[in-house]
Amino acid sequence: MARDTRWQALLELLAERGRLEVEEAAAELDVSAATIRRDLDGLAEQRMLVRTRGGAVAHGVSYELPLRYKTARHASEKQRIAAAVADLVAPGEAVGLTGGTTTTEVARALAVRPDLADGAPALTVVTNALNIAGELAVRPQFKIVVTGGVARPQSFELVGPLADGVLGAVTLDVAVLGVGAFDPVHGAAAHDESEAAVNRLLCERAERVVIAADSSKLGRRAFARICGPEPVDTLVTDTDAPRETVRRFEEAGVRVLAV
Repeated sequence: MARDTRWQALLELLAERGRLEVEEAAAELDVSAATIRRDLDGLAEQRMLVRTRGGAVAHGVSYELPLRYKTARHASEKQRIAAAVADLVAPGEAVGLTGGTTTTEVARALAVRPDLADGAPALTVVTNALNIAGELAVRPQFKIVVTGGVARPQSFELVGPLADGVLGAVTLDVAVLGVGAFDPVHGAAAHDESEAAVNRLLCERAERVVIAADSSKLGRRAFARICGPEPVDTLVTDTDAPRETVRRFEEAGVRVLAV
């Protein structure tokens, strides 16, 4: 198992349990205790956890893993979802993209669409995600608009009143949201209230709203509400989504594409 994969697994275990012992982690990951000790030391140096005698406890940041440690989770599902979401965007449209691993894949899928290879512009992308803006800025056919704001290191998203000011002055054809949770009754939510506020404003500025979320996010609730199910036109998810959950979304007026 590669080191980055072990680090991701250790952080996820800590996020779930709050505390982890070296021997316990070694057994779960099928590696030596010495390897786990080195991994925990490395993560502690990056302030991702707090080392204890015989193990580690979760640092505050471990409850919301930084984006670089989330990329491998449900990777194939996210790529399929991203391709389907990209197909919902028409040339020349103005698209809002929130931050997150799934929306990052959406940006990559848009970047390689043959019919978006040229144009004036082929697409206008409005985003508060620094990593997405960085990936798309090298595409001269795309017009990239980045909100202002304060950067969150966990998600690379810009948040706060400066972001609100830019989004209040634009109109979007479609907003694509990556969310922490999406429930047929309670709607879409994020784990951070500042991210939820920016996502909410993107929804309000868009003619249609698409949520890109793998099945692990469905039927769940998170701390900060973005919107109810009513403004959401389409949910794009994977085929592991429970049939009953899909039915409840459809009854709420949300079109569901399972890929």
